[in-house]
Amino acid sequence: MQLPLQIAFRNLDRSEAIAAKVEERASKLEQYYDGIIGCRVVVEAAHKHHRRGNHYHVRVDVTVPDGEFIANREPDEHHRYTDVYVAIRDAFDSMRRQLEDYARRRRGQVKAHETPGHGRIVELKSDEGYGRIESPDGRLIYFHSNSILDADFDKLELGMEVRFDEEPGERGPQASTVHVVGKHHIVG
Repeated sequence: MQLPLQIAFRNLDRSEAIAAKVEERASKLEQYYDGIIGCRVVVEAAHKHHRRGNHYHVRVDVTVPDGEFIANREPDEHHRYTDVYVAIRDAFDSMRRQLEDYARRRRGQVKAHETPGHGRIVELKSDEGYGRIESPDGRLIYFHSNSILDADFDKLELGMEVRFDEEPGERGPQASTVHVVGKHHIVG
């Protein structure tokens, strides 16, 4: 980290044991993303219940070059965070997941979803169960009747607009799935 770790205690006295646990967990964050600029942690005792003990709220703020991540762990109705160490663990686990996702995005490892192709039906061979789609760039893409997902093959018409997922086939490009755009919309 470029800036030193900041730990704040609210509604409770500073505890060296709690501070040590926070420092331990904060030092591990750089394993998930090594460009962390700074980290601030607030450990807060929410209320002082005489019969039920304290409820803890832990907030972890991590600053990275182009943003900030926040992980909050607040007491819930089930009194889960009556143990400050459980609240710390869960807050840092949440931050770890955010940093792992951020690091993957920065490295370009997030799966990019391709937009489906689109075109118009230009050939139908009903007796043989296939047809062809013409894409905007003029390519012909083969499709089989089993590729139609939201309509009956027998009800397809020339000129219908479709979206499709393309894959290489034995004889050129083919559509693995075909969706009719506006089932009742026919464009000539």
